Amino acid sequence: MQSSTGRWVSGHNFFDRQSELKALEALVCDGNHVLLTGQRRMGKTSVAQELGRRLKTRKPEWVFLFVDIEDATCAEDVIAEVAKAAYPVRGILSNLMTTMRRWVGDNIEEVSAGDFGVKIRAGLNPGTWRRDGETLLRDCAEYDKPVLLVIDELPIFLNRMLRDDGDKKRVDEFLSWLRKVVQDLNRNSLVLIVSGSIGLAPLVQRLGMPDRINHLHTFRLGPWTRDVSVECFERLANSYGLKIENGVAAAVYEKLGIGIPHQVQSFFARLRDFATMQDRGRVRVEDVDEVYRTELLGPSGQNDLAHYETRLKDGLEEESYPIAMEIIAEAAIQDVFTANASRCLEQLYASVVHDAPGRVADTLRVLEHDGYLEKVGDSGYRFPSRLLKDWWAARFHGHHIPIESRLSAGDEQGASRE
Repeated sequence: MQSSTGRWVSGHNFFDRQSELKALEALVCDGNHVLLTGQRRMGKTSVAQELGRRLKTRKPEWVFLFVDIEDATCAEDVIAEVAKAAYPVRGILSNLMTTMRRWVGDNIEEVSAGDFGVKIRAGLNPGTWRRDGETLLRDCAEYDKPVLLVIDELPIFLNRMLRDDGDKKRVDEFLSWLRKVVQDLNRNSLVLIVSGSIGLAPLVQRLGMPDRINHLHTFRLGPWTRDVSVECFERLANSYGLKIENGVAAAVYEKLGIGIPHQVQSFFARLRDFATMQDRGRVRVEDVDEVYRTELLGPSGQNDLAHYETRLKDGLEEESYPIAMEIIAEAAIQDVFTANASRCLEQLYASVVHDAPGRVADTLRVLEHDGYLEKVGDSGYRFPSRLLKDWWAARFHGHHIPIESRLSAGDEQGASRE
């Protein structure tokens, strides 16, 4: 088993998730279209890739197409990426090639996948993408093997269109088109999975179009348990011949506070590097705290953690991002974002944004859906990840004034002026 901290894994490097894969495979084989969801770094892409690998080896054999549309800016880009993914399976493209022959040429066998994608994209425009996209998906559905199409980072793509246009028309148009096309196809011949590193459900809810994804069965990927996290860490140590004291793997989990696969892998890699630099092949329990402070929370760990802030900004409206930072800072410094703090925040932003209560509520839904915070009974919202809490606490320490104190101070100043 190899250590992997920056890419998806499959095959012998794929760990656990057997029950999730079994349930997801059953959904797909029954013809259900799926929204694969879960918080950051939970391994959604790895699960999709491993499912595709397994489906290609079962009977009947499936065709697996994986498309990452993070960099797409319009529907034409998406259709071109799907066509490029289908390019190696020549039978799928037969009807599409008939309509686009003038763009691709007759000698398709001599065209590389990259050039093919470029040529297909050149032939698509705002007036033709719906027709050509439908032709492509129908070609997939009519192929002699069932096809699983995974479209990754769909919410990132939709958010980019939303920001480029300033309204929701193109988002509505694309989602309505996709919904209609896949529902009209044979449900057992082409199955769609969509996923992304920001939440699709909060986005369509905010835009007032939740019905555009009601054909998707929501499948949420949760964190590893303590036992699974410990087992993964110990298996990695064994694979690399790294000796660890009793209690090291458990101490790693306690420091993280939650079994996020990427964070477990990252902690192992940094402990292994630490032991190498110390010129010893053994990791001690006390090393866990030092590596946590100096590596995971230190300069070398900033890229991993900055990803959370970048994706949060991607998933929120511009006016909501400062509110999210207020909530996160409060939860990090005060250990909890309470209902009273929420009411105070609404009052503080009442003169700055339209419908402050609604915007605060929407922001909390995104933070909860995407795993930054979790609701803890009536006490409020807390960080499930100790790593994220400590990172943001260090960032806002000495700069954050509790929300309730700010409102009280403002009230006192107003009273003194009267």
